[in-house]
Amino acid sequence: MQTLTVDVFLSVDGWAGSAVSPGFFGYPGPELERWIDAESALPRTVVLGRRTYEALAGLPDQARGDTTGRLLATDKVVFSKTLGTTSWPNTRVCRDDLLGEITRLKRYGDVPLRTMGSLSVARQLLDAHLVDRLRLMTFPLLVGASGREPLFEDVASADLELVGHRALDGRVLLIEYRPTGRDIPRA
Repeated sequence: MQTLTVDVFLSVDGWAGSAVSPGFFGYPGPELERWIDAESALPRTVVLGRRTYEALAGLPDQARGDTTGRLLATDKVVFSKTLGTTSWPNTRVCRDDLLGEITRLKRYGDVPLRTMGSLSVARQLLDAHLVDRLRLMTFPLLVGASGREPLFEDVASADLELVGHRALDGRVLLIEYRPTGRDIPRA
């Protein structure tokens, strides 16, 4: 059985983006770049929602680097009820039930699954208890009112076990959790 990792970049106050922040919330660095390069070199099937696919596919050529080339060479599944086709190689559109298709890919796939962005997809997978690892790349800022897409909005409660953490570039915190399947502590 394959694993599913949900990867999300977010601010300390839980936003997955900001109306005023550049990529990486303005905190790029060599260790972060090495982490991204190492992760993108691993065998995987990338799981995307339509909005994330369209945002990445619409990047200008000058914004694309080695990571984009590796992403294009990787198998990808874009979940969308409205998208007809994709312009990327090794990419298929899945109009079927997200949870059913991910369950099938976990059971019969030959490589691990990993989300990129795609918060609505990540939320659904978390709520369905299909996530094996939740990795949060937390950037050192509070975006406040400029925040765009709160990561955990409307996500069901879940108990998590810390399985790893490290600081990148002395400022960005990578935290990895495993859902335990247990209920959260209650008063």
